[in-house]
Amino acid sequence: MQKCFSMVEQVDLFDLTGRLVFITGAGSSGPGYSNGRAIAILLARRGASVIALDLHRDRAEETCEEIVREGGRAEVVVGDVTSSESLNEVFAELTAQGRQPDLLVNNAGGSAQGDCITMDEETWDRQIDFNLKSAFLVTRGLLGGMVSRGSGAIVNIGSVAGVRGAGDTLAYSTAKAGIIQFSRQVALRHAAQGIRCNTVVPGVMHTPLVESRLVAQRGSGDAEAFIRMRNESVPMGRMGDAWDVAHAVLYLLSDAAAYVTGTTLLVDGGASLVTYR
Repeated sequence: MQKCFSMVEQVDLFDLTGRLVFITGAGSSGPGYSNGRAIAILLARRGASVIALDLHRDRAEETCEEIVREGGRAEVVVGDVTSSESLNEVFAELTAQGRQPDLLVNNAGGSAQGDCITMDEETWDRQIDFNLKSAFLVTRGLLGGMVSRGSGAIVNIGSVAGVRGAGDTLAYSTAKAGIIQFSRQVALRHAAQGIRCNTVVPGVMHTPLVESRLVAQRGSGDAEAFIRMRNESVPMGRMGDAWDVAHAVLYLLSDAAAYVTGTTLLVDGGASLVTYR
């Protein structure tokens, strides 16, 4: 009797060669690897061509220089993710060049302190614009090209602050909760058009932002004590880093996640599981 064998093609599902990825907030606020920088570098290592958007050219240039040194392809784009006028100029230039990103990472964002009494209206508006409206504006600008091609993948970066209590970060937490639902709505509306949209939710992470801003903002200037407190707050006993986030993004953008859309992937060392008594 003749035997039949199922031949499985050996394919690297994480290979992004030939893909063009647009990443917002691709710079870093200090030495080392922010989420945006690590994401850009990892995706380039997997073969993607990177468009690194940041409000600060020097920060994005540092990211792209590292990619190019490693033999990858990357370019800097300066733009304000809270301004449709600024973004429209960026998108118009891409269109004029005949370039439409296949992949999108909405990473830009940042937190500000304040509760419902202490936060002023201006801070609230800036936080919602920076952390939620930005994802809408960038996605709106690039989604049409994906739809016309019948393929595309989007990852929005949320925060554990959007799924559990997170101190006095009212607007940031609210916006990051909104990011999760925004991703679900985009995923549902465009699934039949070949577009996938998911959210990566980082937890307590050790990125350059900790030393550059959070120690002064939340840690009374004592970096060692603040870092120890953050490590101890995580069930796994340590903060994650930008590469943990980057690998989650790679998965969701890659063909390994071809049947995954509308999901929320927690990268938090169990922080969202903590019950306070």
